[in-house]
Amino acid sequence: MDHLLKPVGLGPVESDVYLHLLAHAQAAVPQIAQALEVAAPRIRTALARLAAAGLANRLLGRPVRWIAAPPEVALDALVLHHHQELDGLRVQARELSLRAKATEGAGPGDLIEVLEGADAVLRALTRLELGAREEVLIIDSPPYLQAGSLNTNELQALARGVSYRAIYHAPTLAEPGGSQLLEQYLAVGEQARALPEIRMKMLIADREQAIVPISFTGTDAATRLLIRRSPLLDALLLAFETLWERATPLGGAADCRRGPDPRDLAVLRLMASGAKDRTIARALNITERTVERRVADILRHLDASTRFQAGVKAARLGWLSDDR
Repeated sequence: MDHLLKPVGLGPVESDVYLHLLAHAQAAVPQIAQALEVAAPRIRTALARLAAAGLANRLLGRPVRWIAAPPEVALDALVLHHHQELDGLRVQARELSLRAKATEGAGPGDLIEVLEGADAVLRALTRLELGAREEVLIIDSPPYLQAGSLNTNELQALARGVSYRAIYHAPTLAEPGGSQLLEQYLAVGEQARALPEIRMKMLIADREQAIVPISFTGTDAATRLLIRRSPLLDALLLAFETLWERATPLGGAADCRRGPDPRDLAVLRLMASGAKDRTIARALNITERTVERRVADILRHLDASTRFQAGVKAARLGWLSDDR
């Protein structure tokens, strides 16, 4: 086990600190320094390097305490960048995981961890998605760290058989590239639904850990909370399932490649804005009965059961874009 982390560019002190963290549920710098007989400044440097590699995380509170990332999750994330170098390290991941499980049993103060900085948030999201075994639940809404980018972690997880359910903030699907990204996720098995307005944002892996913003009403995407098994996580799961039942399903077998009739498109634009039949009729100088007939045709063409669902599908198909 000497120089365990050498394949990822970390030295013997980092290896010793990581193994010490695995053997203890949590540890502070003075404790680690005393146990390893290494100066405290060197321990702090080692912890910073471990954190940068996604192998250690700082707990919320004072004094500052550290925990080791689960080996089978952290190592999988590192393998993405060190395929050849980490072959030998992955063989030992199971043994390290057993050690980590022996020290489980975090206290109340360890149930929530603060993730600070875009890199830390992205690493944590990667660990949760690539470490998921059964299910990932997502509520997708602004603000974003990387707007418009393809989530390759999800594609890999879906390929392994992990189930994904995602609830989308509908206006984002109408933004440039939004519908194209959604089509890629749907094509490989994601179950997706949408709500016209949603302020929650979260990712939950295997109903064991969740990542949420520091505030559901703020604009800071680079500071988030990692929440472990607790009543708070149970509440987040309940919130997700409640919103899932209310949300409108996306996708389906309907053939919507044929664009809408120009007259129907005018109705659809007003309908998507929330206008009532009487308002639409007055705006287009047609009768309310004509509006009702065209709305029925639009719903049938889009295989939609509600006006909102039709608006979401039309946005995904690009029917509501300005260049039309």
